[in-house]
Amino acid sequence: MPSFRLRPTPPFRLDLTSWVLRRRPDNGWDHWDGETYRRVLVTEGLPVDVSAVQRGDELLVTLSGARISSPIREQVTDSLTKVLGIDVDLSAFYRFARQDRRLGALAERFRGFKPPRFATLFEGLVNGISCQQLSLTVGIILLTRLVEHYGRDLHGRHAFPEPFELRSADPEQLVRLGYSHNKARSLIELAQSIAGGQFQPASLEHASDRDVLARLQQLRGIGRWTAEYVLLRGLGRTNSFPGDDVGARNNLERWLGLRKPLTYDGAQRVLKKWAPYGGLIYFHLLLDQQERLGYLNQPET
Repeated sequence: MPSFRLRPTPPFRLDLTSWVLRRRPDNGWDHWDGETYRRVLVTEGLPVDVSAVQRGDELLVTLSGARISSPIREQVTDSLTKVLGIDVDLSAFYRFARQDRRLGALAERFRGFKPPRFATLFEGLVNGISCQQLSLTVGIILLTRLVEHYGRDLHGRHAFPEPFELRSADPEQLVRLGYSHNKARSLIELAQSIAGGQFQPASLEHASDRDVLARLQQLRGIGRWTAEYVLLRGLGRTNSFPGDDVGARNNLERWLGLRKPLTYDGAQRVLKKWAPYGGLIYFHLLLDQQERLGYLNQPET
């Protein structure tokens, strides 16, 4: 099996970064066994089993499942760079955090984490729609069912579905998987608009935050929470803290020791002192929650 090495911008910890991707042990497409991060990526139309192991300051990446050509290796490298935040430099954030006792302690606990991104904006939007008005645990269960039903199968592991695999989906099948009728319609229309070229995710990569939020909210089923969630997790805008995320606000309240619940506006106000790092605080507080729940050292189920 072909393998190659990648050198992330230091410091880097694959375990912490993998858990920000997984979020919950039931995640059925981002796999972590305590040493190896693994997922199936579709490149050049072929599913490729990609595994990454950290060896010191490097990642040893191994590919299997297809005839590995140079274009496939290049696409896998590009995808892993995005998904694992390999080239993100957090040195300015660490310097900033050292000036604040509370933030400095949080950053130091999870030093080496990198802000990951979903492999595609479509994957980010599907994650957002699936998790709307649900607990994260239930949202991950729904997503895993979706992946197992519609994703490309490679030796029992599944890739995250692509737009063409959902554009002709039966809404009632999605309902049987646990989706509401509204969410099923939103997912199918999203897949159709991307597959048909009416919505082009690549056009958002260099758009302003305001334009991204406005354009995403023109899509069926996408409100402010989902748009801000995708801005952070799909486009890597680490200045953005999704203030409508109740779980994230609860994490923020706990970290700050607040007695009264935060509103959306209240969360934005308290985060101003740490601007432009709201999204990094979001991720660090997610890791804090996962540590309290005992997930960080837990193998996948």
